[in-house]
Amino acid sequence: MTDLDKLYRSTDAVGLAQLVQAGQVSPAELVEAGIRAVEAMNPALNAIVHKLYVDARNAAGSVAPGASPLAGVPFLLKELASSWKGAPLTNSSRFLQGQVAQEDSVISARLRAAGLLLLGKSNAPENGWSITTEPVLYGPTVNPWDPARTAGGSSGGTAVAVATGMIPIAEASDGAGSIRVPASCCGVVGLKPSRGRVTLAPFADYWAGGAYFLCNSRTVRDTAAYLDVIGGAMAGDPYAIAMPGQPYLDTIARPPSALTVGVVTASPDGNPVHPEIVALIEQVAAVLGAMGHTVIEHEMGHDAAAAWKTYTDMTCVETAAMFAFLETVVGHPVTPEEVEPVTWAIIERGRNTSAIDHAGRIEAVRQIGRGVAQDLDRFDITITPVLTQPPRPVGYYDMSLSDLDTYNALWSDSVFMSPFNMSGQPAISLPLGMAAGLPAGVQFVARMGDEARLLALSAALEQAMPWSDRRPPSAT
Repeated sequence: MTDLDKLYRSTDAVGLAQLVQAGQVSPAELVEAGIRAVEAMNPALNAIVHKLYVDARNAAGSVAPGASPLAGVPFLLKELASSWKGAPLTNSSRFLQGQVAQEDSVISARLRAAGLLLLGKSNAPENGWSITTEPVLYGPTVNPWDPARTAGGSSGGTAVAVATGMIPIAEASDGAGSIRVPASCCGVVGLKPSRGRVTLAPFADYWAGGAYFLCNSRTVRDTAAYLDVIGGAMAGDPYAIAMPGQPYLDTIARPPSALTVGVVTASPDGNPVHPEIVALIEQVAAVLGAMGHTVIEHEMGHDAAAAWKTYTDMTCVETAAMFAFLETVVGHPVTPEEVEPVTWAIIERGRNTSAIDHAGRIEAVRQIGRGVAQDLDRFDITITPVLTQPPRPVGYYDMSLSDLDTYNALWSDSVFMSPFNMSGQPAISLPLGMAAGLPAGVQFVARMGDEARLLALSAALEQAMPWSDRRPPSAT
C-alpha cells in the first residue's frame, strides 16, 4: 500500500478536499487511490455493485479546487432512486435490470457542481425495503466487522464502503431507518435530516414525507459539509425548510450551550433491548451530564406496533403506485418472477387498498408524527438506541417471505427509527460504542429543523468519545 493509499483510506472527505485545495494531491490521484481501495476490499464485502471509474477519471480534470468543502473527493451514490445521467438505475430490482438514468436528479446536479467525483453505486435491497442489504439481483453486502452479520440496510453498501475506507463519504437514504441502521451496524455516522431540508426533485414526495436523502460518513464534519452541499428546498416543494444563514460546517465548531436531554432506553413496543446497548445509552447520558447538560429519563408514549402497521400499510400503496409508473418506463407490467416475494406482497396489498383507506392512513401517519414530536418537545435533544439488538445474522430479514406481516414483524429491532420518519425530526446515529463485539450506534433526535444544534452536539461527542481509531478488521 502506497503512502497515498494510506492517506486516502484514513482521511475524511473534508480533509481530502483541503489537501486538493492546497495542491498537495490532485483529484485524479484521489480517484486512482479510491479505485485501488475498492478493488482490494470490495470483492469480499460486495458494497459496490456498479463501478463508474471511467466517468470519475474523466471528471477529475475539471474539478475546481475549493469550489465546495468536498471538491475533488470521490463518492458513491446509492443504487436506489438517485438519478445520475448515464449511470445504472435499477433500484436493485430484476424488473429494472438494464435501466439507465436519462437525467440528473437535483441532488446529483448539486453534487456535480460541488466537484464530487462519482466512483460507483452502492448496493441496496430491492426498492430499499429492508434493514439489511441482500438483494437477489446483486447478492448480499456483509458486515466488515463480521461477514456472518448484516451490514444493515437499506444503505448497507454505502455504510460498508465508508467504514472500510473504500470511499470517504457516500449517499444514503432513509424511509424507516435506512441511513441510521447501517451506520449503527458498521460504525459510521448517519444523519436523517429534517423533512423538507433536502429536495427530492424531480419527484415531489416519497411516502407522504417519510423518505429522506443524505449520506454516511466517518466524521461529523463530513456529514455537515455534505448537508451544506445538497441542502435546500426548491420553490413549490411540498415540505420546505430554509437553509440557515451560516454553513453547518461552521456551526459545529461551537459546542452547544446547556441542553435538556431526554434519555430513552425502554422499547416503545415492549420488546427487550440488549443489555450492552442499554449500558451504552447510560454511558452516553453520563457523559452528557458531565458536559453540563440536564439529563432526564423518558419513555416514549406512542403505540409503536399500531404506528408501524399504519405506516407500512400506507407505504404499500405508495410502492404499488411507483411500480405503475415504472411499468411505463420498462414497457410491460411487473410480474411476480421479476421481484422478490416481499415486494410482490407489498404491491398486491397496495393495489387492493381503497383510496379512502389510504387517505385515512396518511392522516393517521401525520397524527402519529405530530404526537411523537409533541411528546419530545420538552427536550432539546432526545437519545435512544438505534437498534435494540446487535447486527443480526445475514438472512435474518428474509425478503423471500411472502407473508408481509411476518416480514414486517422482524423490524421490531428498529422500533426507534420510523417514529422520526413520521414526525420529520432530524435524527443522527453516532458510532459511540460496541455491543456483543460489534458496532452499536446511539440515536440523537432534535426538534424539527434543528440540525445545527444536533450536529454541534454530535461534534462535541466526537471529541469526548472519539471513534476514529475504531476500524473494522477488513479495513486493515
